[in-house]
Amino acid sequence: MPHLSPQTLTHNEQQALLASTADHPRESLLISLALGTGLRLGELVGLNVGDVYFPGGQPRERVRVRAEIAKGGRAGDVFLPDALEQKLRRFWMHKAERQERLDPIAPLFCGLSRRRLSRRRVQVLFHKWQEQAGFDRSFPFHGLRHTAVTNVYRASKDLFLAQRFARHASPLTTTIYTHPSDEELRDRVRDLIC
Repeated sequence: MPHLSPQTLTHNEQQALLASTADHPRESLLISLALGTGLRLGELVGLNVGDVYFPGGQPRERVRVRAEIAKGGRAGDVFLPDALEQKLRRFWMHKAERQERLDPIAPLFCGLSRRRLSRRRVQVLFHKWQEQAGFDRSFPFHGLRHTAVTNVYRASKDLFLAQRFARHASPLTTTIYTHPSDEELRDRVRDLIC
């Protein structure tokens, strides 16, 4: 098993989590958005329908992160991975079937009361999803952000790209997401002269 940060999910853990929420459109999209965008929990639950969808239900290519929900007030757009389009379309239909509001200022994620889903509720649900996925260890929800930024860094090996993805002011902040796996370390030291 690769050595990772205590807050970074392995590839298998990510797949198990996605599989455990696959039959639940809200949960599936919450996890997928966290892994695909690196948005923080407060940003995710703060999203409105119009931040993610055009009127009529067409998914945007970028999520709008408004200043009032962004950490430090750093508003901006976050690109959506192509793989999210189908989940976004499914979620729109789910909201319509549940007769949840779909106007641009309506909350994207709602609870049974049709009010905005709270951070605490997501944290409780996240613990349950991990149990259903068969996790040996428990992660905070922020572990999904760690995983997303680490995934971008590992795929690109570009600290500044990972910094932009994470929306960090400084690349020094991003370095905590760049931990090498045991396999990467082994590959780099294999041919050292000694």
